[in-house]
Amino acid sequence: MVIAACTWSAAAGATMRNPPATKHRKAKTAANVIRPLPASAPFTPHAGYRLAGADGGIYAFGATDAGSLAGTHLNGPIVSVASTPRFGYWLLASDGGIFSFGDAAFFGSTGNMRLNRPVVGMAATPSGHGYWLVASDGGIFSFGDAAFFGSTGNMRLNRPVVGMAATPTGHGYWLVASDGGIFSFGDARFFGSTGNIHLNQPIVGMAASPSGGGYWFAASDGGVFNYGDAHFWGSTGSQSLPAPIVGIAAQQVPDPFQPGTSGYDISWPQCGGAYPSPPHAVTVVGVNDGTMYSQNPCLATEAAWAGQSLTVYVNADGLPNDATSGLTGPAGHCAVSDIACRSYNFGANGAAYDVAYARSLGFSPLMWWLDVELDPTWRADVSSNVQVVRGLLAGLDHDGKLVGIYSNTYQWGVITGNTYNPATPIWVPTGDNNPALARSFCDASHAFGDGQIWLTQWTVVYDQDYACPI
Repeated sequence: MVIAACTWSAAAGATMRNPPATKHRKAKTAANVIRPLPASAPFTPHAGYRLAGADGGIYAFGATDAGSLAGTHLNGPIVSVASTPRFGYWLLASDGGIFSFGDAAFFGSTGNMRLNRPVVGMAATPSGHGYWLVASDGGIFSFGDAAFFGSTGNMRLNRPVVGMAATPTGHGYWLVASDGGIFSFGDARFFGSTGNIHLNQPIVGMAASPSGGGYWFAASDGGVFNYGDAHFWGSTGSQSLPAPIVGIAAQQVPDPFQPGTSGYDISWPQCGGAYPSPPHAVTVVGVNDGTMYSQNPCLATEAAWAGQSLTVYVNADGLPNDATSGLTGPAGHCAVSDIACRSYNFGANGAAYDVAYARSLGFSPLMWWLDVELDPTWRADVSSNVQVVRGLLAGLDHDGKLVGIYSNTYQWGVITGNTYNPATPIWVPTGDNNPALARSFCDASHAFGDGQIWLTQWTVVYDQDYACPI
C-alpha cells in the first residue's frame, strides 16, 4: 500500500479533493528510516459514548459520529439513542418512530401501535439484529432477535422509567427511572445508582459499558454519572445546548489505535528486507500479495514484528471479466449475467479466504482494513464495485471483525460513484512524505463514505501512519 506520485485523469464531473495514490511494486530497504511521531502511553482499548438531544443532535465523547437529525423537522422529539455493535446507532422518537444511522438496520417500531404509555428508551441486542423499546411504565417491546426478560409494567413506580441498557450477552437489561433508580432483569447486575442523590436535572437515559461491568447515566443537562468499570469521557453539563439531552449510548467496539501515536504499515514489498525499527504503536500488515485471493508470503514474520498492536489490511479488486467468479457464495447461486449477485459473492468469498489464511498462521486480529484503490482492475459499472466492497465488509463483519476502508475521496468516488456510504472507520493516504500533512489529513474534509478518519498515511522509506484524535 505504498504511495507514489502519479497522474490520474478524473472522470467527467469528478472533483479531486485528495491526490490519488497507488502502490510501488518493489521492496524497500531500511536505509534512512525516519523515526515515527512520538508514541504516548501504551495502548489500552477503550469505548466511549454518545449523548442525543431532543432535536436529534449527537454529541460524541470517545466515539464516532455517523450523523444526526439536528436541523430536521420532526413529528415528535427524540427520546433515546442506542448503538449497534459496530459504529451505527438508532434514534427513537416519542411517537415510536426509528431513525437509523451508519450500519443500523430497521426491525420494527411501535409507531402504529396504541400504547398505554409513550416509549422513552431503547437498547440493541449484541448482534445488532434487534432491539428493545421501553415505555415510561417499564413495559417492554421486543423486535428482531431481542428476547423478553421481564418488565415493570405491572409495578407501582416512584418515578417513571426513562431509559434502558442491555447486557453484552443479550440475556438481560437494566431499566432506569428519572431519579436514577435501577431495575435489573436477566443477567444484569447492580453497580450503583443516583436514587439517593439530589440531582440538578433528572436522569434521562443509561448505557452499559462494553464489558457489562458498569454503566453510565445521563441527565437532561448532559451530566454523566459512571458506575462500575464505565469510564468518564466528558459531558455537556457545562455547555449551552439547543435542546435538552434525552439519551446516552455506548460505542461497543473500541478504537484500537491510541490517538496521537504513529507507526508503520508493511506487506509483501518488504519481504526479504529489514522491517521498521521500534517504536511503532500503530502497525498494519498486508494479508495479500497485492491482489485479492493471494497470500503475502511474509505474513507470519511481519505479524510477529507487529506484536500485540497488529492490525491487518486486505486488497479489494473489481469482479473479473470472466464467467466463473462469484457464481456461488452468501448471495446464493448466481446466473452468469447477474453481476450484482456475483460481485457480492466475489467480495464475501474473498473475505473468507483472507480470514482462513490468517488463521492458518495462528492469528486472527480484530481490526481489518480494505485497501480500495484504483491500482487493481475495477469495472466501469460502479454498482458492481459497490457490491464487491459490500461483500468484503459483510464477510469480515460476519466473522466478528472491526472493519475500515483505506482510500481517498478521489479514488472512492471513481470506484463507487459516491453511491455507497458504509460509515466505517477510514484510513487516508496523503501521497506525500510530510508527517505534518498527515496530521492535517485527520480533518473531516478528507473523509469519504460517511466514515470517520482514524488513520492517515505518509511515506518516506516505509509507509508511516498517524492515529487521529477522536
